[in-house]
Amino acid sequence: MSRPGFILLEDGSRFEGELCGAESAGCGEMVFTTGMSGYQESVTDPSFAGQVLAFTYPQVGNYGVSAAAMESDRVHVRGVVMREAVNRDDAPAAEAGWLDWLTANGVPAITGVDTRSLVRHLRSRGSMRGGIFGASDSGAAAAVEAEPVMDGRDLARKVGPEGVVHEGQGGSGPHVAAIDTGIKRSIVDQLVARGVRLDLHPPGVTPEELLAGDPDAVFLANGPGDPAALGYVVETVRGVIGRKPVFGICLGHQLCCRALGLETFKLPFGHRGANHPVKDLETGRIEITSQNHGFAVAAPDGGLRVESDEPVRWETAFGAAELSHVNLYDRTVEGLRLLDVPGATVQYHPEAGPGPHDSLYLFDRFIDQVAAA
Repeated sequence: MSRPGFILLEDGSRFEGELCGAESAGCGEMVFTTGMSGYQESVTDPSFAGQVLAFTYPQVGNYGVSAAAMESDRVHVRGVVMREAVNRDDAPAAEAGWLDWLTANGVPAITGVDTRSLVRHLRSRGSMRGGIFGASDSGAAAAVEAEPVMDGRDLARKVGPEGVVHEGQGGSGPHVAAIDTGIKRSIVDQLVARGVRLDLHPPGVTPEELLAGDPDAVFLANGPGDPAALGYVVETVRGVIGRKPVFGICLGHQLCCRALGLETFKLPFGHRGANHPVKDLETGRIEITSQNHGFAVAAPDGGLRVESDEPVRWETAFGAAELSHVNLYDRTVEGLRLLDVPGATVQYHPEAGPGPHDSLYLFDRFIDQVAAA
């Protein structure tokens, strides 16, 4: 039975479609991902908290859903936008249909949308607040206006654990203390597979609590929201840099950089998808990476781009930091390494959940650097 609906953006733009998920409306920051698969992984990634996610790939749901594809214990997106939604549950690994699963999890969804037009609009105007509504919903404009903007928003406390969670305790590798601002299951699995004994701490952990177990290294996870709103996490990171090796991914990269005294800024429409080319300046290798972030770290000159492929440097409160990776789409900072204290970061997601496996070596490099330190 057809249920007409529409998307409304804060600038008044409207896109028609048919509702195909939960009955409720869904509001948040309207963003898009260019991934061709991994739809279940995307909506359960805590980094998408507070956002309505539009898929650029035209058909979504054609291989169903399964417990193995979960990146956390629940759905984090506020809504799902598709060109053509599919509800198949007969694929080899499928345990349920995509739309049945979205509905069961209370996720608003809409299909039949001109997603090409929507994405072109977001690329030209930037990500903005928006929502999914039923055709007769007269309160759509007020609901969108009431939604908080992403700038200055702390979402880490909403997705992080309340207490310490222990993973891989039988491992023979290094003991790593992580600040869990929304870590993905794939990251945990990659670390545990390498023998890491991992302690996941809440975002509000203090330096003393983080170091109480004498870990071999500190890991900073991915997560949602504005890194500039997480001053309390930045202070904790600042309290452990130089005392233990520190490594960060995505939001963790941004938080580590802010702890060093560097600036972050909001990207016009973010990097979300599994096809972003990044150059590793140490090896010269170009990797196709998986990314999910709306903020980035400013270049050493304070600009938004790094125009050269040279390993330019920042002077920080903890010594020199050197550019290690650069995005070949828009020349933004994709990683750095600390030269005077042990530590390194990358902006993208090397765990490939979903995405290509080009960057899995970074987990091995992390283990090697912890051993060397």
